[in-house]
Amino acid sequence: MGSPVNDRPLRVGVVGVGVISQQYFEHFPALPGLELTAVADIDVARAQSVGEAQGVRGSSVDDLLAADDVDVVLNLTIPAAHAEVATRALESGKHVYGEKPLAMSTAEAQPVLDLARRAGLRVGSAPDTVLGTGIQTARAALDDGLIGTPVGAAVSWSAPGHELWHPAPAFYYQPGGGPLLDMGPYYLTSLVQFFGPVVRVSGASTRSDRERTIATGPAAGTPLRVDIDTHVVAVLEHADGVVSTVTVSFEVWATRAPLFEVYGTSGTLGVPDPNRFSDPVSIATAEDREWRELPVTAGYADAGRGYGLADMAHAIATDRPHRASGDLAFHVLEVMEAVATAAREHTVVEVRSHVDRPDTVPAGATPGSW
Repeated sequence: MGSPVNDRPLRVGVVGVGVISQQYFEHFPALPGLELTAVADIDVARAQSVGEAQGVRGSSVDDLLAADDVDVVLNLTIPAAHAEVATRALESGKHVYGEKPLAMSTAEAQPVLDLARRAGLRVGSAPDTVLGTGIQTARAALDDGLIGTPVGAAVSWSAPGHELWHPAPAFYYQPGGGPLLDMGPYYLTSLVQFFGPVVRVSGASTRSDRERTIATGPAAGTPLRVDIDTHVVAVLEHADGVVSTVTVSFEVWATRAPLFEVYGTSGTLGVPDPNRFSDPVSIATAEDREWRELPVTAGYADAGRGYGLADMAHAIATDRPHRASGDLAFHVLEVMEAVATAAREHTVVEVRSHVDRPDTVPAGATPGSW
C-alpha cells in the first residue's frame, strides 16, 4: 500500500453519510494510500450506525474535525454545505476532497482555495469519473489525432426529472441544483480534459410550468417547488478554438440526440457517458464512416468513486499536482455560473479563470503507482 503521510496511508474521515457515501465505502478497500478511520453526520445516530457497519468510529461533525486520526475530510454533504464544511476542515489542518459542485458559487469557492494555499493543504473535487478508462481513452484518441484536429463537440444529457426515482429530490429544484449544476460538472470537466479551459460562453435557459411530484419513497405524492431553470443550452468557446454545445435538461421524456460526440477534421469520436467510469469509446473516420469501438489506451481500470481521492493521496506523497483538483472544479463552476449569467442577461460572458489540463492517466496505472 502506498504511503502518503509518513509511511502510512492518508486517513479519511467522511462527513455526510447519505446515499452517495455507499459508493465510496465500496471502493475504499481496494484503494491504495487511503484508510477510512471515521464518519460523521448531522444525524449522529445515523453516523454511528454507518460507522459500525464500516468498522470505524461514527461521531458528530465537530468531533471528526477535531480528531487526530483524520488527515483528509471527504465532504459528501449537500451542495449548500460544501464550502462551509471544506473551510472548517482546512481550518482544522486537514486536506479536503468533496462531491461536486465545489461550492454554490465562485464567491463561496474562492476563499476555500485561498485558505488551502495559505495552509499548504490540498482541495480535491469530484467528478473523478473522468479518470476512468472511458474519458481517458477518449482523451488519448484526441491527443493522438485519431479524428484529426478537433473542431467541435456536442453534449445532450436529459431526463424527465429526478423526482421519478429519487425519494428526496427537492434540492435538485432549488438553487445549487438543476440539470446544470447536477450533471454539468461531468460533461464540462470532460470537455476541459479534452480541450483545455473555456474562455467565453453564451446560453439560454427556461423551465416548464408542469407540476412535479415525488414518485417514490415515504414522501411519494408530495408536490415539488421548482426555483431553478430546468432546461439549459450553452455554447462554449475553448482556448484552443474548439466550440462545444451543451444541453442539459430535466424536461425531456425521450430523445434521439447523441449523448456526447467530438467532431474532427477526419472523423467523429463517440464519447462514453462521463457519469460512468469505463464505458467504451467509439470512432468513425472519414475513410469508412462506420462506427467501431476503440481499445482501452488510458485511465484507471475498473475504477469507482474515490479514485480521485486516492489519486490526490498519491500526489501528496509524491509532491505532484492531483488530477481531480479544486482549481479544475473552480473553473468548471465559473463556467456554469457564466452560462447562467449569459442565459439570464442574454449576453456573452468571459470566463476569467484558467486551468491547465490535468495529466493523462496512463493505461495500467493505479492511484498508488502514478
